[in-house]
Amino acid sequence: MDCDSMQMAITEEHHSTERKECGRRGRKPGRKTSSEKVDVKAKLERSRQSARECRARKKLRYQYLEELVADREKAVIALRAELERFMQCDRRLDEVASPNDIDQLLKDIGILKQETFT
Repeated sequence: MDCDSMQMAITEEHHSTERKECGRRGRKPGRKTSSEKVDVKAKLERSRQSARECRARKKLRYQYLEELVADREKAVIALRAELERFMQCDRRLDEVASPNDIDQLLKDIGILKQETFT
């Protein structure tokens, strides 16, 4: 009997080495242990947390871009107002004939500073 048990052990050992040599490694599909189920739950929670953080970053980026656009629109409005003011000055300069009137006009709009004599 001793011989039979030795032969069974050798046969089992032979089968186990054959399985390793066939190239199939890792876990088998459909078999999940309790620790793997916990890992899946943890992975899902990490994924949810990552999605929340991504949405928060996206929201902040959109807010930043909206503020940037609003600032640029204000700058455009200010530049258009300045352009209109210069166009009006140009029209007034075309109407004015004397150099004294031109100097006074430039002083009025702030281009030419008034000279002070002391």
